[in-house]
Amino acid sequence: MTSAALALSLAKRGCQDTCGNVTIPYPFGIGSQCYANSSFAVICENSTSPPRLFLSSIQLEILNISLYGTVRVVQPVSALNCSGELKTQSLGKSLLGTPFTISALQNSLTVLGCRNSVWLRANRTTITGGCMALCDGNSTDTSCNGINCCKITIPKGLKELQFTYQSIANGRNKSFCGYAFLADKKWFREDYGKYNGLRSDLLDPFDKEFGNAIMVLEWEYDVLDQYYSDRTQCVYPNERSFSYSSLYFELSSRVCYCLDGFEGNPYLPEGCQDIDECANSTTDVCFYGYTCVNRIGDYNCQKPKSRRKIAFFRLKIAFIVIGSVLGALILLLGAWKSTKLIRKSIKANRKRRFFKRNGGLLLEQQLSSTDNGLEKTKLFTSKELAHATDHYNENRIQFWRRYG
Repeated sequence: MTSAALALSLAKRGCQDTCGNVTIPYPFGIGSQCYANSSFAVICENSTSPPRLFLSSIQLEILNISLYGTVRVVQPVSALNCSGELKTQSLGKSLLGTPFTISALQNSLTVLGCRNSVWLRANRTTITGGCMALCDGNSTDTSCNGINCCKITIPKGLKELQFTYQSIANGRNKSFCGYAFLADKKWFREDYGKYNGLRSDLLDPFDKEFGNAIMVLEWEYDVLDQYYSDRTQCVYPNERSFSYSSLYFELSSRVCYCLDGFEGNPYLPEGCQDIDECANSTTDVCFYGYTCVNRIGDYNCQKPKSRRKIAFFRLKIAFIVIGSVLGALILLLGAWKSTKLIRKSIKANRKRRFFKRNGGLLLEQQLSSTDNGLEKTKLFTSKELAHATDHYNENRIQFWRRYG
């Protein structure tokens, strides 16, 4: 979103729009007058610093709510008990009866350690995938590529998941045999490594501080199209009309967004407001000389209305160009004149210095002390000598020595 969009309140009018560092857009809200229905009710816990936001229907902490149909939540994690028998347990809380689904695009089932075989179940009878990591005590790879850790892809549109596991060997810790949990792929890449206990022993990872992982849920809210069709568009899974990013093509739920030229919250009545492109003085949306005219959802660049204005504009440009050229010529001429004067002054000073250095003053004194010395003796300049000797031609110099 643009900075102007961020200035708009994304919550219902008169409702709290933030809790700590989390923005609360409608259909989510605090209080019965602020959310669309009870599934989107949130609670702001002010006893902590900063305050924390919780999704009331499933009692999970919210880290971020996106208007593009996702919400990032904190999911509790617990270590697996070592067992030679098959054990089945649920992955997080059930989302049945809510508008939320587990994001198959942004999550995966992550299995830490190499002591367990794990099978993912969509229900009690349907197995959708499984994995078992290879053990390598010398490996330091934490990318979870099948060595000491493996991942299972999640089917789309599921509201609850179970997994079955069986320990194939006891590790150093006889009570725990690794972890199996749903996690946001981005979070796993960036934050998983901060737990020292999980990195120090990749075969049998355990860290008592590791109690939560981040998971992404998708949400859907039905918008009455007849109210918003002129400014809002909604797309369903697998539709190709959504042009913002290929990421949202793979969502399992319907997503709504403001059309080009509008910004705000598409889930609120009149939530998508017109963007006044002409009010942005830092961006030249029109060519110089043209006038920007804002329209609802768009803008136009109008030409000058009369020929007189066009002629004046062209004349103005011509004067600017001519003035710039003349100014540059004057500067160059001044610089050339200044350089010439400086060189002439330097040359005169150099001649005066050479005259003194080569006995010129002494010669003048001697001539002045002799009766009529100055009248009988002629002093020639270097130019006169050069002219008289044909630029110091040897023949001319001999002539002057003999007859001069």
